[in-house]
This record gives sequence, structure tokens and C-alpha cells, in this order.
Amino acid sequence: ESLGPGYGENEQISIASITGDHGSLIQPRVKKTKEEQQARARDKGEVFTPAWICNKQNNLVDNEWFGTTGLFNEETDTGWTTNPAPIPFPTKDGKTWQDYVNDTRLEMTCGEAPYLVSRYDTITGVIIPVKERIGLLGRKLRVVDENTSTPEEWYAAAKLAYQATYGYEWQGDNLLLARENALFTFVDYYSDK
Repeated sequence: ESLGPGYGENEQISIASITGDHGSLIQPRVKKTKEEQQARARDKGEVFTPAWICNKQNNLVDNEWFGTTGLFNEETDTGWTTNPAPIPFPTKDGKTWQDYVNDTRLEMTCGEAPYLVSRYDTITGVIIPVKERIGLLGRKLRVVDENTSTPEEWYAAAKLAYQATYGYEWQGDNLLLARENALFTFVDYYSDK
């Protein structure tokens, strides 16, 4: 709000308000000062979860869905070791890879979307390589990669994965970062494929 009209708490974020002289106004949490991080935690209840905890919690979701453990990775004390083997389908319940891609996932108060796309660790800022990502949408895109062979098949399945994955966020700057991370995740996985 100290920047003047158009920067109030209830104002929409416009392209003009975050480019030019204000091109670095919206930053991931890791690039904010400790004081800014503490103020957002105090004033808005904003907290960020390390990638290794996101992975543990996402593993719980997948362990339940698949009825087994360790398909995507094996957890370590503060990290994980990715399982490079293709994810097996159909499951014991007859679920297919298409069922997994189409299964609805929702992250409430998604912040920068680390539970969904995990492009970087929100605490350290360290980039997570595509093959090591643990986000719920990233896992779906991994399954898409493993089960499609043409660009058309990949795109159609990736589109379904995005249509079944939701993130809700109240704070506009975090929502913009989450959308940016979701877009760049698409580019990352498409380029990797």
C-alpha cells in the first residue's frame, strides 16, 4: 500500500503494477528478508513447508491411492531417493494410469504450490530437478511421461492432469507465483519428455 493507488490489499494485480520499476515486487518467500517472512507469518498466518515434508505428506496420499508404499521414492531423514522404475499399473484394484491422472487433488492455501509442483524447495530456494520432483501434479506428469509416446498423447493427458489438480490461495502474490510455477512445470516436463 505504501506504493500508492493500485497497490492496496484488495486491489487486483495488473501487469503494469508488477513490471518496470516494480518488476521485482513479487518474490518467492526464500528471496524475502527474514523480517518480511516473519511479518507475513504474523499478519497473514503464512508458513512454508520444506520439500522433504511435502514429499512425506504427498507420499501418504499416494500410499493410500495405490495401496502400497515407495512407488515414487523412498524417504530419508530430510529428503528422498527417487525410484526410477516406472510406476506400475494397473493397481491391485484395477486402477489405470488414466485413473491416477484424472483423480482430483486439491491443495488448500497453496502458497507458491510446493505440494503441487515442487519446482524448488520453498525454504532453501534450491531447484529440484524434474526427475526428482515430488509435487502431486508433478507425479501425475511423471505418470503421463511414462505412459505416452507421442506429443499429442502427452499433451492430452497432461491437460487432464491439470484439469484434475487444484490449488486455492487467498493472497494474490502467492497465487501468481503458484500459477507461474504450474506453467513452468508444464514447460519443464514437456521439454524433459
